[in-house]
Amino acid sequence: MGTAQAQGALWGARAREWADLQEVAFEPLYRQALEAAEVRDGNSVLDVGCGAGLAVAVAREMGAKVAGLDAAADLIGIARSRTPEADLRVGELEELPFADGAFDVVTGFNSFQYAADRVNALREARRVMQPGGRLVAAVWGEPEQCQMSGYLKALGSLMPPPPPGAPGPWALSPPGALEDLASQADLQAVSSGVATCVFRFGDDGSAVRGLLAAGPAVRAVQTSGEAPVANAILEAIGPFRTDDGGYELSNAFRYIVARRTN
Repeated sequence: MGTAQAQGALWGARAREWADLQEVAFEPLYRQALEAAEVRDGNSVLDVGCGAGLAVAVAREMGAKVAGLDAAADLIGIARSRTPEADLRVGELEELPFADGAFDVVTGFNSFQYAADRVNALREARRVMQPGGRLVAAVWGEPEQCQMSGYLKALGSLMPPPPPGAPGPWALSPPGALEDLASQADLQAVSSGVATCVFRFGDDGSAVRGLLAAGPAVRAVQTSGEAPVANAILEAIGPFRTDDGGYELSNAFRYIVARRTN
């Protein structure tokens, strides 16, 4: 059984705020990773866990024929408004509703770690790739490289403790972790990189609205209430307040490009 139902409810709860206030920060990662995967005019690209579709829109801008899948119907609705010609579907990342060998490139930006079985999720991505096709998998960098780490720690303290042995948000962050995961799914990592993404908010209100929109924040609100979570967010990001009353938090994201060799 996959995670689509649970994750879709969390990430779709504040879809508009996510799209408008937080997703834009990831654009440098999308562009750098898609270039590393050699996305070119005429390629077919599937983004797994596409959210509100910014990566899909970037790939389309690069000339690709694009598709996307996400667990949250409200996010898919926003993605469709951004790229009407894209094939965008609601579904489970471990049961992709696409044909074998349908894509030149499959991407997963902060998505594969949400699978119940991460290796199976990458095997599904491999299944829908052509032989010689490329996979992009991206995750948070290590905590000391991410100024959002305090925010994530604060959210964790306001949620029920995870089951024993459950991987934390940094499980795939160390060098080599993504490569090992790809290898288990019969994919060969050929390159890796780090992209810097800066989360910018103009004031306290936009920071809270944006940072409450992520799935873990929604879960924290369900557990502890919105006011305590909002207060914890402002405390966590306080060190990154700018002189004009806004916030800037710089974060590293690791990605790999892997190939299907047969």
